[in-house]
Amino acid sequence: MKILRASDYKRMPWKNGGGETVEIAVYPAGASIEDFDWRISMATVASDGPFSSFADVDRTLSILSGGGMELTIDGGLPVTLELNSEPYPFPADRPVFATLINGATTDLNVMTRRGRFSHRVIRQPTPVSLPPSAFLRFVLATGKHAIAFGSEKFDLEPLDCLTFGAEAVGDLVLSGESEVSLIELAPEGGISKPF
Repeated sequence: MKILRASDYKRMPWKNGGGETVEIAVYPAGASIEDFDWRISMATVASDGPFSSFADVDRTLSILSGGGMELTIDGGLPVTLELNSEPYPFPADRPVFATLINGATTDLNVMTRRGRFSHRVIRQPTPVSLPPSAFLRFVLATGKHAIAFGSEKFDLEPLDCLTFGAEAVGDLVLSGESEVSLIELAPEGGISKPF
């Protein structure tokens, strides 16, 4: 179990140069945006425009703050994503255009490379008790949260992230002022694709 602090996240330009991405975690360690197996990041979208394309990658987007956006994927009907929307999965190698609804928006972006890993993102109300799982899991705090694991206790500040794997054999109890984003990662085939 490890806590990743928001102040330590890596910042870098978007692949298409249109903004900045804040990398929370990536695998393999030190992988670039060209050769990761999985990647968890945040980005602030300040203007309308196209998303970067990632060949052979599946992506899930959810809104962390701001007015949200409409995504037009492969010329289809726009999909509206707002603070209360469920995380939205889609292939990252299809053309995507984002239109802001009401000003700058910060999103959570989880990507996995097809044939290697799969993932899912769940909006999880708190308090909650998370039982052991075979998946590698990340919990991104949207507000202040407390974690209890056996006799150990930890605090998460807004946008801190807790990561833990199958070696966590007891229940992990989360409490706090808001919901969290629960991210689950598994080798390809471990999690069924939602699209």
